[in-house]
Amino acid sequence: MSLEKVTASEKTAIGVAHSKLILIGEHAVVHGQPAIAIPFPLIGVETVIEYVPGTVKVDSSFYHGPLHHAPDYLQGIANCVDETLAYLEIPNEDLLIRINSSIPPGKGLGSSASVAISVIRSLFDYADRSYTTEELLRLANVAETYAHGDPSGLDTLTITSNLPVWFEKDHPVDYIELGEDLHFIVADSGRVGDTRTSVESVAQLLRMAPKRIHAKIERIGELTHHAKDALEKASKQFLGQLLNEAQKELEALGVSDAGLNKLIHLAREEGALGAKLTGGGNGGCIIALAQNEVHSKQLADKLRKFGANSVWPFVLKKQSKS
Repeated sequence: MSLEKVTASEKTAIGVAHSKLILIGEHAVVHGQPAIAIPFPLIGVETVIEYVPGTVKVDSSFYHGPLHHAPDYLQGIANCVDETLAYLEIPNEDLLIRINSSIPPGKGLGSSASVAISVIRSLFDYADRSYTTEELLRLANVAETYAHGDPSGLDTLTITSNLPVWFEKDHPVDYIELGEDLHFIVADSGRVGDTRTSVESVAQLLRMAPKRIHAKIERIGELTHHAKDALEKASKQFLGQLLNEAQKELEALGVSDAGLNKLIHLAREEGALGAKLTGGGNGGCIIALAQNEVHSKQLADKLRKFGANSVWPFVLKKQSKS
């Protein structure tokens, strides 16, 4: 592809990416246990690229200006843009990158990874190039490494998938085929979670009481294995029980808080089959499993009235890997 084709086209290119959630296994996954993450299609990122002469600029709700003057929290994205442009052999100039995200940051919903995937897709579109999942994951890892140091890759894997992801450190990734459609509600507590602090606090507990805490982590691993079976065999009542059990273990690890516990308790009181925190905890969001579509809408309304900052009812649909 000639460079003239790119710069002279002055076209608009678009890339989108959905969000993600941890269904079960958070915190235990850091210590070698499996986790299941699911795509969250209701919120996401759209990136639009336009030909605008001059340096590469970003237009977003969190920053407007030259990309390489961006604040520190955007440096991962800046590195990702540089790497992708070099890979596509496009000059690092004459671009306006408009990023529009509906994903609240710091809520365990994969905000940084979704932005990276969306930006990369828009750059490939601008270059009239198709991409493989491997290319997306490798380039997005540039941003994620800056943001998280040593990312597991779970966020980017789930954001590029339409199926639940089975993830276990140092094992091949697998994808889970659902036995039935599942109706979930995600409710935002309104408080930003601090995943890094929560992970460090669990590690400290593990040093102080290794036998007791290791048993909790192993129990979450067992529940995650059972949850995979429940997802595949359409056992949503059993899945709900497993989510409740996982929440009990997360509370014992000290990563839940009063605000999350109140939302979880209300969801269960209103008939949720199961409810737990999702992500790092101590702020952020909860996920609840509804009985059916009608119940999902009712439960979402109750959580809104109770004071949840944002509420998203959504369906995780049965589909095959192919």
